[in-house]
Amino acid sequence: MPNAPTGAVISRAIHPAAVALIKEAEGCKLKAYLCPAGVLTIGYGHTAGVTKGQSITATQAEAYLTADLAEAATQVDRLVKVPLTETQRGALASFVFNLGAGSLQRSTLLVKLNAGDHQGAADQFRVWINVNGKPSSGLIKRRAAEAELFRSA
Repeated sequence: MPNAPTGAVISRAIHPAAVALIKEAEGCKLKAYLCPAGVLTIGYGHTAGVTKGQSITATQAEAYLTADLAEAATQVDRLVKVPLTETQRGALASFVFNLGAGSLQRSTLLVKLNAGDHQGAADQFRVWINVNGKPSSGLIKRRAAEAELFRSA
């Protein structure tokens, strides 16, 4: 399904394979913790407004994930100018969920994708594997899974 026109309300859900990928990569922690990048995090990678010592329920973790993924998908839909399959959109939403929309916006991945080079875009996922300047085994695995999902279109 192609992207919605600019300015349209996005209500499409994230592909279930992308949600599963994110849940596996993030894990779920119901008490606030510092992620490898040093950011206070809770649930499935939620960071907005998290405070030291905060605890949530599993239901709250799911609600945060749903809201965070909706925002990530909105950013993907805003930045990508070519049609995407649902799995491509899901892979990109995972990327944005993890790295932020600014990383996608500045990326060669987006440049290649918007130029219609889907294979070149898929190859760019592997560039985004560093935490504090060093390769992370968790990010290597995650980016490989995102690239595989993106290519499964």
